[in-house]
Amino acid sequence: MRTGIATVCLSGTLEEKLRASAKAGFDGVEIFETDLVTSSLSPEEVRKLADELGLGLDLYQPFRDFDSVPNELYRANLRRAEAKFALMGRLGIDTILVCSNVATASIDDDGLRSEQLHGLAELAAGHGVKVAYEALAWGAYVNDYEHAWRIVADADHPNLGTCLDTFHILSRGWDTEPIEQIPGEKIFFVQVADAPKLSMDVLSWSRHYRVFPGEGQFDLPKFVGHVARTGYNGPVSLEVFNDTFRQADVERTAVDAMRSLIWLEERTAKLVAGSDGDGRYAMPLATLPQVAPPSGVNFAEIKAEDTSDLERLLTQLGFEWCGDHRTKPVSLWTLGEARIILNRQQARGVDPAISALGFDVENALTAVARAVQLKATPVPRTSQANEEVLLAVTAPDGTEVFLCQDAVWAEEFGEGGAMGDAPSSSAAPARVDHINLAQPWQHYDEAVLFYSSVLALRPQPSQDVSSPAGLVRSQVMQGEDRRVRLALNLAPWIQADRVRGTVRDTFQEHIAIAVPDLVATARECRARRLPFLAIPENYYEDLDARYSLDPEFLATLRELDLLYDRDERGAFLHFYTATVGSVFFEVVQRIDGYDGFGAPNAPIRHAVQHAAQHSLRQAPRA
Repeated sequence: MRTGIATVCLSGTLEEKLRASAKAGFDGVEIFETDLVTSSLSPEEVRKLADELGLGLDLYQPFRDFDSVPNELYRANLRRAEAKFALMGRLGIDTILVCSNVATASIDDDGLRSEQLHGLAELAAGHGVKVAYEALAWGAYVNDYEHAWRIVADADHPNLGTCLDTFHILSRGWDTEPIEQIPGEKIFFVQVADAPKLSMDVLSWSRHYRVFPGEGQFDLPKFVGHVARTGYNGPVSLEVFNDTFRQADVERTAVDAMRSLIWLEERTAKLVAGSDGDGRYAMPLATLPQVAPPSGVNFAEIKAEDTSDLERLLTQLGFEWCGDHRTKPVSLWTLGEARIILNRQQARGVDPAISALGFDVENALTAVARAVQLKATPVPRTSQANEEVLLAVTAPDGTEVFLCQDAVWAEEFGEGGAMGDAPSSSAAPARVDHINLAQPWQHYDEAVLFYSSVLALRPQPSQDVSSPAGLVRSQVMQGEDRRVRLALNLAPWIQADRVRGTVRDTFQEHIAIAVPDLVATARECRARRLPFLAIPENYYEDLDARYSLDPEFLATLRELDLLYDRDERGAFLHFYTATVGSVFFEVVQRIDGYDGFGAPNAPIRHAVQHAAQHSLRQAPRA
């Protein structure tokens, strides 16, 4: 599949956008008019740079408000178009995008539209240019791709075709099946964008909230599958208007964009496999090494210069020290099947923060090969001859993601480590239930795509949770069997320049451990003097009003600072520890198939943690 990206998707100058697109591996770009007009490069210099970078210049856009106009304005539009065609000749671009008219003074006459577009195509033919007519979702009279196609068909000119744009089609809820009735040779260009499903005017939605494929809720593989069946074999190009992307690092955004098209191509290939007779379409659709979602969390790693407070907290939670690594300043702690690594390597000045996650996969080599093809960066790791070789890639927020087939590495922690697979007798079923990671604002959507494409986790509907500092947007990524649950939080006060392991003043994140009997576990932890997060009395009064709990049970919740929730399947008990650095722990019990995360209780946690953090800041220094 030929990949493309519009320059409007990226931050920076036109030259920076071209270089980033080439570095990310795109085949071509769409030149957005504003990017050229504001560039210090001449059209000839732009063409030369693209040639040097190995980039095709696939489309010039947009040409607006051309059709459905009175004759005098039509003649002026032709003069304007001829100037653009000459400019395209200097750039070496042979296709221009013409949008359906949005002006209220335009004339609602399809015959006139076809006639005027035919005249434009005739003029374009003299310059070797093709015209791709696109129905804007907010077009004054043409806002439906089927309508646009009928106009193009009636105009009947070889240099006039249509452009299909996923946002303009899917945002209006148009049926995509009729795409297959359009001859592939008359589809001159295809643009793709994803988006969250929002209830707002379509123009504002389009201009600010588009995202790359796999980061929203549109069914893009189905759309591209329809396009492939027409015989189309031109560019599949990203056109994404997004305020965040236009402010983020240009090279990172380009890589994220390329990853999204690789993901889309693979999903489309799977969708159309076996539906095309002999399995051959004009559009080649590549696949990637196939992986199943991870079957569990192999370990979680916390990095810090001083791990003494963490060691105390883990002991109070019931974790057992299994030993120090034979060659590195790293220790292993276990509770049942849950493994926590405390890493003091290269941690000078580092407060405790989650730095790495290990996931159980069927084949680590295949999983890493897939990740690398999806533009993930491998983690360089030096291993001695007697050490297990662990493979990892870096997530968008800097977390190292290890892909593990077993826990043989635990033997490197001595005799205690060799037993890291064996549950302790006191808490055999304990395991990691979920992990909550805070995400910098500019990498949140990128993280969703990373975990869904690299680890085959499925994004769940996002939720907004209130906190004293503002709304926290939360997106859960999980496997079908729920053995891996990863919550990604876009926190209101997380620093944009955050680097894993050097967290200063940022949003807290946590590791949740599932146990079979939370009340018993809480009492044991109390006996070991575990610092619980103190829950306000108002919470329990509200809980009683909502659920009318047994008074004795409610008293137990109050006594132990436990929280409670339930859904149509079952109930949820949990408690939180105090925070060390930016890390705290949650202990949970899922009862009778409860499938949530205690979301109604999240504002309580945020408020109490915020108050505790504020108190620490205000406390006078000794």
